[in-house]
Amino acid sequence: MLYIEIQQLYKRKMKIAQIAKHLKVTRGTVYKYLNMSFEEAQEYLGNPLKKPKKLDPYKDWIVAWLEEYPHLSAAQIQDWLIERYPDLVIGESTVRTYVKEIREIYQIEKKANVRQYEAVPEQPMGKQIQVDWGETRQKTTTKKEVKLYFIAFVLAHSRYKYMEWQDRPFTTKDAIRCHENAFRFFGGRTEEIVYDQDHLLSVSENAGDIVLTAEFQAYVKNQKFRVHLCRKADPESKGMIENVVKYIKGNFADSRVFKDIEDWNERALQWLERTGNKNVHNTTKKSPVKVFLVEKQHLEPVSSLLSNESTHACIITRNVGKDNTIRFASNRYSVPLGTYGVSPENQVVLDIQGEQQDTLVIRKQSNGEVLAEHQISSEKGKLIQNRNHTRDRSKGIEELKKTVISYFEEQEDALMYVDEVCMKYVRYRRDQLIILQKVIKEEPEWIDSALQKCMREKLYSANDFRDVVRYLKQSNLEESALLHEQQNVSMTPTNIQVETRPLETYTRILGGIVS
Repeated sequence: MLYIEIQQLYKRKMKIAQIAKHLKVTRGTVYKYLNMSFEEAQEYLGNPLKKPKKLDPYKDWIVAWLEEYPHLSAAQIQDWLIERYPDLVIGESTVRTYVKEIREIYQIEKKANVRQYEAVPEQPMGKQIQVDWGETRQKTTTKKEVKLYFIAFVLAHSRYKYMEWQDRPFTTKDAIRCHENAFRFFGGRTEEIVYDQDHLLSVSENAGDIVLTAEFQAYVKNQKFRVHLCRKADPESKGMIENVVKYIKGNFADSRVFKDIEDWNERALQWLERTGNKNVHNTTKKSPVKVFLVEKQHLEPVSSLLSNESTHACIITRNVGKDNTIRFASNRYSVPLGTYGVSPENQVVLDIQGEQQDTLVIRKQSNGEVLAEHQISSEKGKLIQNRNHTRDRSKGIEELKKTVISYFEEQEDALMYVDEVCMKYVRYRRDQLIILQKVIKEEPEWIDSALQKCMREKLYSANDFRDVVRYLKQSNLEESALLHEQQNVSMTPTNIQVETRPLETYTRILGGIVS
């Protein structure tokens, strides 16, 4: 169809540039099809990418993505490919060329999505961080839709970025926590931080004398950085942060499927590493991560005192999973067995401690009793588990044995029997003792008889003990029934004397004569 349309438009005396614009293809493509015969075009389109290309093995994925999301850019396609195939090494220009050719061959039009840029004076190293918030709506793995909120930070000189997401609106404490996380991510802070007008940070403009909220004012005073708020309802004064928010929405969040907030934040950091901070910036023509290595040396060190005292106490929260673990920094950390389900919200508070910020303290409530304490792992995808969290060890084996033995009258025999059971079932001692304990509580009147019978017949098993108890109980019931029946029979009278009448009595009654 593309070949036929090009030939028809050319016959109508349309210029090459007009045909290319009308069909949304390049002029080179128009020239190529004009110089082909119909048979040559059929052969070419039957195998349009004759010369093997590096992205040919991934062609089906690329075509499927473009057909479902026609607006996707080549940069997004590249990011999705690397996310799915981490070992793939491919240049940006290679992806752009391949995607462009796929669009032309399959006639997949890209929707116009013009991004607006504003010339912003270049800032010196370590001078400024710009901050703003954004919102997106994402499809979930359950085919529903969820609203997500994020905060974005960008170093004005290097364009090195950080972001953090929530599935609920931000509060001032959330904003402070994210600042602390961003400073740790950057390895320091700048002299000045630029914000949009936001109710989380400011109360009013006050004719230029900005009044900050009490919480944020205390934070600024502690960290000693200068605040610059953009004029309200003036997006042009925001500078590059507007582009960063659009970049995050358009490249990372666009068409990506949401699973849960921990997974989403983890994927966000992975995207920053492979794409957001790695790809060459359109304005600086440099990779942000390379420039950041130099700018990092110009950042001011940040004290973590406020983070621990003012924010961690009630800000960093996690939900406890059914396996009694919480997720933190791409790893799972255990909490004591039974923590899940104690409260409807199943939520705990995290606190990062230690000189190196390498200790994770987990509490049920802020400043409450410590549930667990772990060394923070630098790896990813690991389960960090305290052995004491695997099951309730408040009552040891020996204590459980003593409890079981205490129910028997002949405790020496009981001790001998329980020891034999434990020696026979070393790996299942606890299970055997629990079965014994359950039987003792349910049928206490039969346990002494069952103990003697089990020892006589050498039945050293909790299951055998339970069966013997049931047998003794059933036998007793049957004996009781038989005894009761015998008692009823014995009560029947057997020595009753019957009076005998003379024969003449019956003859008289019948009217006969006695002979």
